[in-house]
Amino acid sequence: MNISLLKKMLPGLIPLFVFIAADEIWGTTAGLITALITGTAELAINYFKNKTFDRFILIDTLLLILLGIISIILENEIFFKIKPALIEGILVIIIVYSLYGPRNLILLMAERYTGELTPAPEADRAIRLNLKIMLILITVHIVLIFYSAWFMSSAAWAFISGGLFYIIFGIWFATMWIINIMKTRRYRKEEWFPVVDPDGKVIGSAPRSLCHDGKSKLLHPVVHLHLINRRGEIFLQKRSPEKDIQPGKWDTSVGGHIAPGENIENALKREAREEIGINDFNPVLIRKYVWESESEKELVFSFVCISDAKPEIDMVEAVEGKFWTADEIEKCIGKNIFTPNFENEYRFIKEKFKLIDDQNRFIKNH
Repeated sequence: MNISLLKKMLPGLIPLFVFIAADEIWGTTAGLITALITGTAELAINYFKNKTFDRFILIDTLLLILLGIISIILENEIFFKIKPALIEGILVIIIVYSLYGPRNLILLMAERYTGELTPAPEADRAIRLNLKIMLILITVHIVLIFYSAWFMSSAAWAFISGGLFYIIFGIWFATMWIINIMKTRRYRKEEWFPVVDPDGKVIGSAPRSLCHDGKSKLLHPVVHLHLINRRGEIFLQKRSPEKDIQPGKWDTSVGGHIAPGENIENALKREAREEIGINDFNPVLIRKYVWESESEKELVFSFVCISDAKPEIDMVEAVEGKFWTADEIEKCIGKNIFTPNFENEYRFIKEKFKLIDDQNRFIKNH
C-alpha cells in the first residue's frame, strides 16, 4: 500500500479515528457525538457527489455508536480501559478480511472515491505486505492496551491507549514517505513504461528496471513490425550483444516499447523510423497477445508490412540486418539463433499468408 492509496481509503475510516481522538480528550459521549456528526457529514457529501450512500462509512459509524452506547451503559472501569482495543479490533477485522477473505475491503473503500481501481501485480503485492505490517502494529497495540488496563498505572494506560497509537502510526507513515521518496529518486532517470491489463487498458506506469527485473512481471505494451519484401523475404535484425534481453540473437524487423501517453500507431512509426529508417509503410495487425519470458511480461501488438523499402539499421540497437528467405528461417528455427519471441510470431506470419493464399485460390477457382 502506498501513501496515495492510503489517502484514498481514509474517508471510510475517518469516523473511527475521530472517535478515538474525541473519546480520549472529551470522553465517550463527546466521542459518540463527534463520530456521528463526522460520519453523517461524510455520508451526505458522498451522496451529493456520487448519488449513493457509502456503506463503509455507514457501517463504521454504526459500529462506533453501538460500542459507545454499550460503554456508557456498563460504566465499568475495565471496559472503559479496553474500549480502545475493541475499537481497533474493528480495523483488525477489516484488514484480516481484506487479506484472507474473498474481497479486499481496503481496495473496495478506495474504489468508492476513485472509481475502478485495479492495481498491477507489483502494487498488489506491496498493498498486501503493508496490510500485514498494519495488522501486526495494531495487534501489538491491542495487546499492550489489555496488559496496561490490568497491570499498569492509569497514567501508563492513558499513554499506551492514546498517544502511543499515533506515535506508532506516525513513525510508520514517515517511514513509508521516506521510502517513496527514495524510490522516486532511484527511478527518476529511468525510462518509464505504461502498465496495462490484458486488454491494453493503461492501469499505471513503472520504470524499465522494474518491468525487466524478472520478478514483478508488470504487463507493458510493445510493438513489433515484420518487414517483408515482394519476394517474400523477411528482414531481421541481429540484437546487440550489449542488450539485457536475448543479446546477440536475430529478432523482428522492428521492436520497441510504447511510451506513456503514446498510441500504438505512433509508437510503431517511431520505432520503424528509429530502428530501420523507414517512414512510408502500411502495417497490418496480425496478432495481439501476451508474451511472458524469464525477465518480463509484454502485451505485444504484432504487425506486418509488404514493402521494398531498403532498411538502414541503427547500429546502437543492432549489429547487423538482412533479409531471410523462408527456407533459411525454417532451417534455423529451434537452434538458438532467433529470439523465442520471433519464432513464436513467425508461426503467426505463416498462418496469415497461408490464409491469404487459400483465399486467392478460392477466388480464382470460383
